[in-house]
Amino acid sequence: MTAGAALEALSRTAALCTPRRVRGIVLPSLLFFTDPARVADPEAVAMRLPAGSGVVFRTFGAADAPEQGQRLRTITRERGLVLLVGADIALAGTLQADGVHLPERLRGEAMNLRRSWPEALITVAAHTRAAVEAASVPEVDALVVSPVFASNSPSAGTPLGLDGLETLVRATDKPVYALGGLRPDTVDGMEKTGIVGLAAVEALASQNA
Repeated sequence: MTAGAALEALSRTAALCTPRRVRGIVLPSLLFFTDPARVADPEAVAMRLPAGSGVVFRTFGAADAPEQGQRLRTITRERGLVLLVGADIALAGTLQADGVHLPERLRGEAMNLRRSWPEALITVAAHTRAAVEAASVPEVDALVVSPVFASNSPSAGTPLGLDGLETLVRATDKPVYALGGLRPDTVDGMEKTGIVGLAAVEALASQNA
């Protein structure tokens, strides 16, 4: 399956998710997480995303992060996409991003971030019920729960499955995104779990998604 066909399949399911409005914007129903080890050309993926989608730019310490981030900022502005920067709050400010995605280990930064950047969209990663409950605070706008299915991410834990995902969705009043192993053959019916949208890495870029 081509990347275009995979994107279309994920977009169809994402569009069925119940929209939520946060800080004056409708949350994207589809998030693309960049990963330099798994997606060689994130700008090309961003160019294909439907308007209203989101990009989570994760730098993993890359030396050229500011330059690549600026290219993504230009694309997201031109195409009506939301841009979040993973973990790097200073870079998010430099790029004039729409907000920040915090890994689970940095969820405690949400309070200070909200004070310094009131209008920022803040999402937080969560992998367990305890993490979901800990991140369900007023400063956080949405959670990204993973892994739902088996994933190629080196940090992925035991898959939650759809039942596990639905349990975590019900454990919080925050909007929840599903991440991990999402492909055209796994996302059918996922909107029934109550998620606000889908998040993916390779499925939106690989020619064999």
